Amino acid sequence: MDERLISLIGEENVKKINKTKVILVGVGGVGGIALEALVRSGINDITIYDNDKFVLSNLNRQIISNTNNIGHYKVKEAIKRMKSINPEIKIKGISEAITKDNVKDLVYSDYIIDACDDIDAKVALIKYAKENNIKIISALGTGKRLNPTGVVITTLDKTQNDALAKKLRGVLRDEEIDLDIPVVYASDIPLNNDRIVASSIFPPAVAGLYLAYYVIDNIIKK
Repeated sequence: MDERLISLIGEENVKKINKTKVILVGVGGVGGIALEALVRSGINDITIYDNDKFVLSNLNRQIISNTNNIGHYKVKEAIKRMKSINPEIKIKGISEAITKDNVKDLVYSDYIIDACDDIDAKVALIKYAKENNIKIISALGTGKRLNPTGVVITTLDKTQNDALAKKLRGVLRDEEIDLDIPVVYASDIPLNNDRIVASSIFPPAVAGLYLAYYVIDNIIKK
């Protein structure tokens, strides 16, 4: 058990963290940082979902990517990295996208972290979490921004300047689902309107840390 973390939050809180089960969907720019922060903070039981492979354009912001794993599945590389941090960790990786059809097959968890960029998957995860009384937090837009200080934790109904958040609000309203979903997103105005979602490491990394912090803080405050 990490003595430095114990000295910060106490042994009982560290034990609670160790016992918590987390599902993380997406281990890219945001999710990769969230995963590493969770593992370094004592989460010992985590299941990760992502059907992508690393490509060259990931190198500027995705902490798990490197020149040696281009073309490899993200979940497999994520597992290797996490086991190099904590060899005893119970981590399962599934190289599949979440859909409305397979969301019901998610393993049991105390928390769901949604770090994917697919609207249908986000809606499926939110509905599943609400139906099963599981805490969830979703990551929204961080592309086309450079300034990390604009990244905030809020709820979906309070988001602005984010096309992804706007679309998600619309879908959830149509399905009569409350918009009080905890989210992390870059609140400042995008730097451009290009079709390519330009990116840097700064906002995604902060968003990933906030996702992990939300879970750890929530565990401590139980």
